[in-house]
Amino acid sequence: MSNDRLPIRRALLSVSDKTGLIDLARALAARNVELLSTGGTAKAIREAGIPVRDVSEVTGFPEIMDGRVKTLHPKIHGGLLGRAGTDDAVMAEHGIAPIDLLVLNLYPFEEVSANPNSSLEEIVENIDIGGPAMLRAAAKNYARVAVATDPAQYAGLLEELQASDGTLSAKTRFTLSVAAFNRVAQYDACISHYLSSYVDPSTEAHTSLCGLSIRADGTRATFAAQANGTFVKVMDLRYGENPHQQGAFYRDLYPVPGTLATFTQLQGKELSYNNLADADAAWECVRQFEAPACVIVKHANPCGVATGAACGDAYELAYVTDPTSAFGGIIAFNTTLDAATAKVILDRQFVEVLIAPDYEPGALDYAKKKANVRVLRIPHGDGRNNVDVKRVGSGLLMQSADIREVTRDELKVVTKRAPSEAELDTLLFAWRVAKFVKSNAIVYAKDQRTIGIGAGQMSRVVSAKIAGLKAEEAGLTVAGSVMASDAFFPFRDGIDAAAGVGIRAVIQPGGSMRDGEVIAAADEHDMAMVFTGVRHFRH
Repeated sequence: MSNDRLPIRRALLSVSDKTGLIDLARALAARNVELLSTGGTAKAIREAGIPVRDVSEVTGFPEIMDGRVKTLHPKIHGGLLGRAGTDDAVMAEHGIAPIDLLVLNLYPFEEVSANPNSSLEEIVENIDIGGPAMLRAAAKNYARVAVATDPAQYAGLLEELQASDGTLSAKTRFTLSVAAFNRVAQYDACISHYLSSYVDPSTEAHTSLCGLSIRADGTRATFAAQANGTFVKVMDLRYGENPHQQGAFYRDLYPVPGTLATFTQLQGKELSYNNLADADAAWECVRQFEAPACVIVKHANPCGVATGAACGDAYELAYVTDPTSAFGGIIAFNTTLDAATAKVILDRQFVEVLIAPDYEPGALDYAKKKANVRVLRIPHGDGRNNVDVKRVGSGLLMQSADIREVTRDELKVVTKRAPSEAELDTLLFAWRVAKFVKSNAIVYAKDQRTIGIGAGQMSRVVSAKIAGLKAEEAGLTVAGSVMASDAFFPFRDGIDAAAGVGIRAVIQPGGSMRDGEVIAAADEHDMAMVFTGVRHFRH
């Protein structure tokens, strides 16, 4: 790439987002840069007392069709696309002056389309036409033109102009060009994805609006006819799931508040692929609870979960569920991690990642003694990802996210003995945990803490037996505990196995052809059982 620097003598400014516009325009004008502009941008610059020429004055053609047509003209695109040395003669012949800098952000399609009160006509009107064309032209011609697409770029741009006598480097122009192409790709993907959700070929009854075939009731499909996800790379990873695989972490262009992608790493080694996968499982599990809670995850499964009066109490109860598996695990809290609890954790066990919405200063100071421990801060947020995706072969499985919560009022008691109030509380706790355990999932719990967890088995009865074995290994008493199952019991053997170790109450979806047999088994053992009517497979 050339190291040539480009002097900025003429700039075109056309922005929907006016953030930083006046400061930028004033700084450019102070460097004797000629400013061209359009519509509301020109008006704002002029009202600030800064000299500016209207694009219509340059093109000799007025803005028409309510501003739909204003920059689609050879004197604008020629000024952006003209190559130094190659096109000088033709530019001179047609009176086309070069444009050295384009500052442009697009109509707010994303914002308007995300507003449920926007009509389809309003949304379509916010599809920018001239803007993407100019961005592509300037970005393609980065050898001679610089392009800025985001107010966040203005400060760096002005700083370089000030430090380099009004010039921009080839490296800066190329970097800005890539950002512009990315922005256009993001914008077009959003438009395509949004409008594709109106197309429903399987529905015969439809109407026509703006040339689109849409459902008769005007609603959008849950899944668009074409999926156009846009992700931004956050970091390269040491490797993928295994050392022979490469890996990287990407986040949504607009990450949902409260989700893993909003983390800040405060200390520790670089994050691995498995760290992030397990961290997501731990964080999503722990943030369901209102009381102070701790979740310890190992190989994508919770191995200990508890709530307590404070995060230290929750950690102690979660840890003793399975101390062996907790070694090298991911530990997540839903409340500020205090210094005393951090000291206990870091003195007791090897930890890959600590996660909390915040930390006491003393907790961070103590964590520095274990420099390799990765410490993540994730601010609380009410958001949830709406869609889960999984790559399969050359395809993509897509589903609405499993954010279904079951309330006490929804539970259906199906046995002769109804659970006590205390048992109901623990049943709902165990149900929340089971949602994050790989299928087939069985969770034994008592007093808002896990006693044993059986995960990822082909047989549900084997998962139940493993939960009992885990409790025995940890020296925990199963008798008097409750059991949660992520899906129905196809046979009574799982109930018999649970009764054999002292389980007193069960929560499960129900819906098996043998529900009667399973209920009868629970009655034989004087167990209480409730059905949720909801399944939580997790593969």
